[in-house]
Amino acid sequence: MPFSSLSAALIAALVGFGGTVALIVQAAQALGGTPEQVASAVTALCLGMSVAGGLLSAGLRMPVVLAWSTPGAALLAASTLQAGYGAAIGAYVAAALMMIVLGLVPALGRLAARIPAAVAAAMLAGVLLPFCLALFRSFQSDAVLAGVVLVVFVIARQRVPIYALLIVLAVVVGAVVLRDDLGPAGGILAQQGVFGVLHATTPVFDWAVVISLGVPLFLVTLVSQNLPGFVVLNAAGYRPPTRPVLLTTGVASLVLAPFGAMAVNLAAITAALCTGPDAHPDPERRWVVGIAYAGCYAVLALFSTPLVALFMGLPRDTILIITGVALLGPLTNALGAMFSVPDDREVAVMTFAATASGVVLLGIGSAFWGLATGFLVLGVRAGLARLRPGGAGRT
Repeated sequence: MPFSSLSAALIAALVGFGGTVALIVQAAQALGGTPEQVASAVTALCLGMSVAGGLLSAGLRMPVVLAWSTPGAALLAASTLQAGYGAAIGAYVAAALMMIVLGLVPALGRLAARIPAAVAAAMLAGVLLPFCLALFRSFQSDAVLAGVVLVVFVIARQRVPIYALLIVLAVVVGAVVLRDDLGPAGGILAQQGVFGVLHATTPVFDWAVVISLGVPLFLVTLVSQNLPGFVVLNAAGYRPPTRPVLLTTGVASLVLAPFGAMAVNLAAITAALCTGPDAHPDPERRWVVGIAYAGCYAVLALFSTPLVALFMGLPRDTILIITGVALLGPLTNALGAMFSVPDDREVAVMTFAATASGVVLLGIGSAFWGLATGFLVLGVRAGLARLRPGGAGRT
């Protein structure tokens, strides 16, 4: 294994973990997770990405790079249902089962591929918007840190875009330490020790939570993580079979869901670091980069508890700043996809507005209602089109 493969895998793992682990912690806390459950969630996700990614890379002989669902974590962190951590685990299980069924039934995969990109992107943009708005609201409470972080992020994005989030994270942690704002993070270390921990929580299946969180989590993971992940592999010259990838990641998500893993899925941005000639000159041997990447996440799983303790010790406003900066890129991409098809812009805006509103009806959250709004408008539009002269449904 050449050094370039090891360095590419290490950089991809650090970028993927360091850039968004704050959002994973925030999501678990928002759903009512205890410090032990938060630590377990991060450990389980890292473990799933390591084992499933290593198996896929070795079995398919291609660099299959896995990640956690950043948009899915944003969806969970934005939830206002207050249903309890057990109900959230039930939603994770439901989302994993849907992904497994999708892998088993090819027709469902073709149907999922027909979901209008504008509607899916609009729902994602509606989920991400509040976090990015919170970044700028944080100027009211900590203008200095928010301003410095934003300036550093803009400069880093122009000069070294791959490392921008890592640089921001280093600046934030350094500022918090210098200002002595780090909270009592030692409590979780005293309870759990230095190594990662797995703590099972019994799933509670609540239909409202499954519809509010499970269904949108499945869709946003499919559309915003797995489909782009397949595109990245195809662009690198590989032809990954969808069934084993969806089944392996779905089973990993299902097995680890009781431990707090919301979704294990294909990576997109970090995968680009591991699938090109810079990672390994020989495409036939490039699968070893996936093995190295899996090894990096095995180490992160082993020492996840002190990393989680660090983020749980950060002030709340600081977490909001890190999360908001980390999601500026995904929000930009989602807004671009949302408006990419002129004929779908109106339905996309309605989906976006319904999702971003945060409305809860019948105990069901706004992500579902955003999707329902988009599909309803598309259905009405298609029905009216059939009634026009020359329409498909004219009798």
